[in-house]
Amino acid sequence: MNIKIHLDAAESDPIVRLAEALHVQPEDVVYTAINRLMMHARDNDVQTEIIQAPRWRSDNLPLWADTAGSVHAYEGMPDCRPEKSKYSV
Repeated sequence: MNIKIHLDAAESDPIVRLAEALHVQPEDVVYTAINRLMMHARDNDVQTEIIQAPRWRSDNLPLWADTAGSVHAYEGMPDCRPEKSKYSV
Protein backbone atom coordinates (compact mmCIF):
# COMPACT_ATOMS: atom_id res chain seq x y z
CA MET A 1 0.00 0.00 0.00
CA ASN A 2 1.20 3.50 -0.82
CA ILE A 3 0.10 6.51 1.18
CA LYS A 4 0.57 9.95 -0.33
CA ILE A 5 0.49 13.16 1.65
CA HIS A 6 0.13 16.58 0.08
CA LEU A 7 1.94 19.38 1.91
CA ASP A 8 2.12 23.08 1.23
CA ALA A 9 5.61 24.49 0.70
CA ALA A 10 5.40 26.03 4.19
CA GLU A 11 4.93 22.50 5.55
CA SER A 12 7.36 20.58 3.37
CA ASP A 13 10.27 23.05 3.49
CA PRO A 14 10.94 22.54 7.24
CA ILE A 15 10.89 18.77 6.70
CA VAL A 16 13.41 19.05 3.87
CA ARG A 17 15.65 21.36 5.96
CA LEU A 18 15.60 18.90 8.88
CA ALA A 19 16.40 15.99 6.57
CA GLU A 20 19.31 17.92 5.04
CA ALA A 21 20.61 18.87 8.50
CA LEU A 22 20.52 15.20 9.54
CA HIS A 23 21.84 13.92 6.18
CA VAL A 24 18.78 11.72 5.62
CA GLN A 25 15.90 11.71 3.15
CA PRO A 26 12.69 13.68 3.87
CA GLU A 27 10.86 10.34 3.79
CA ASP A 28 12.94 9.26 6.81
CA VAL A 29 11.75 12.29 8.77
CA VAL A 30 8.12 11.63 7.85
CA TYR A 31 8.38 7.91 8.61
CA THR A 32 9.86 8.66 12.03
CA ALA A 33 7.06 11.15 12.74
CA ILE A 34 4.43 8.57 11.79
CA ASN A 35 6.20 5.96 13.92
CA ARG A 36 6.13 8.28 16.97
CA LEU A 37 2.49 9.18 16.29
CA MET A 38 1.45 5.54 16.12
CA MET A 39 3.26 4.81 19.39
CA HIS A 40 1.04 7.42 21.09
CA ALA A 41 -2.16 6.99 19.05
CA ARG A 42 -4.04 5.30 21.89
CA ASP A 43 -3.86 8.52 23.90
CA ASN A 44 -7.24 10.28 23.76
CA ASP A 45 -5.61 13.69 23.21
CA VAL A 46 -3.76 12.36 20.16
CA GLN A 47 -6.92 10.73 18.80
CA THR A 48 -8.83 14.00 19.23
CA GLU A 49 -6.11 15.90 17.37
CA ILE A 50 -6.19 13.35 14.53
CA ILE A 51 -9.98 13.66 14.26
CA GLN A 52 -9.81 17.48 14.25
CA ALA A 53 -6.85 17.75 11.85
CA PRO A 54 -8.83 18.02 8.59
CA ARG A 55 -10.81 20.95 9.98
CA TRP A 56 -7.93 22.99 11.44
CA ARG A 57 -5.54 22.15 8.61
CA SER A 58 -7.81 23.79 6.05
CA ASP A 59 -7.44 27.14 7.85
CA ASN A 60 -4.07 27.05 9.62
CA LEU A 61 -0.47 26.03 9.24
CA PRO A 62 0.96 23.73 11.91
CA LEU A 63 3.26 25.31 14.50
CA TRP A 64 6.33 23.78 12.86
CA ALA A 65 5.57 25.19 9.39
CA ASP A 66 7.23 28.22 7.85
CA THR A 67 5.21 31.35 8.57
CA ALA A 68 5.45 33.15 5.22
CA GLY A 69 1.94 32.17 4.20
CA SER A 70 0.25 32.66 7.55
CA VAL A 71 -2.66 35.03 8.08
CA HIS A 72 -1.92 38.24 9.96
CA ALA A 73 -3.80 38.87 13.19
CA TYR A 74 -4.74 42.39 12.15
CA GLU A 75 -6.27 43.48 8.86
CA GLY A 76 -4.31 45.98 6.87
CA MET A 77 -0.89 44.87 8.08
CA PRO A 78 1.74 44.58 5.37
CA ASP A 79 2.94 41.15 4.29
CA CYS A 80 5.73 39.78 6.45
CA ARG A 81 9.01 38.68 4.98
CA PRO A 82 9.32 34.92 4.53
CA GLU A 83 11.19 33.39 7.42
CA LYS A 84 11.55 30.09 9.17
CA SER A 85 9.18 29.40 12.02
CA LYS A 86 10.74 29.53 15.48
CA TYR A 87 9.53 25.91 15.80
CA SER A 88 11.37 24.69 12.70
CA VAL A 89 14.89 23.33 12.62
